[in-house]
Amino acid sequence: METALDAERFIEQVGFAACLTDSRRPGPSLYVAVCGRRDAVMPRNVQKDEEASRTWLLKDEIVRRGQVYYGKLARGKALFVAPRMVPYFHAVWGLRRSEEAARLSPEARAILRVLRHEWEMSTLDLREDSGVRDRGIFTKALDELQAAMIVVPSEVVYAPKFTYLWTLAVGRFPDALRKRVRRDVAVREIARGFLEGAGMTVPGELARVTGLSRPEAGLGNRALVAEGFATTPTRGVYTLARP
Repeated sequence: METALDAERFIEQVGFAACLTDSRRPGPSLYVAVCGRRDAVMPRNVQKDEEASRTWLLKDEIVRRGQVYYGKLARGKALFVAPRMVPYFHAVWGLRRSEEAARLSPEARAILRVLRHEWEMSTLDLREDSGVRDRGIFTKALDELQAAMIVVPSEVVYAPKFTYLWTLAVGRFPDALRKRVRRDVAVREIARGFLEGAGMTVPGELARVTGLSRPEAGLGNRALVAEGFATTPTRGVYTLARP
């Protein structure tokens, strides 16, 4: 895999993928796809690893192009999400505007007020204008907004100094983020997306990859069994049904 277009096609095919995980962790990974080896293992010194560097640069270009959703979602997991899967992820982890006052921290709401006025800002400017100047508190609040699928990085800038630019997710994916989907349907489709790519899932695997709770991940997998899309040869194991 050499180009951002190749990477976007890969993410569209698998539905969602991590960035720099390797074969020791379950689920699709951009790094493994770049390596082209199912047994790819990230070296300790990633700064000198050509494949890790290529993956990181591809990530930057994907973020800049804005054709694929990227952000830290449940449990701080950074994921690429194909546009077709965004409504399902949002139904599970997204936050409606009417819920913001009750569920977002004051710091997250302060950052969000600035972004809704300015639309796009660098990390440093956003810290200054929001008044959330403590780096740790600011990062936690920004992660909170990413987890709620409200804010996403829009570009990575390296000169004159390294920084991210941040924007509102709805500006990039307006239709997908406004689409209403029932939570049970969303969980089922997330389970479907994972099983289509993996072919089989073992106990706890879907939960580890996506951030779903294990009981809810189980509900999603069992819904696939009920419709004949999957089979369960033993407790907690699900495989694609034969055509």
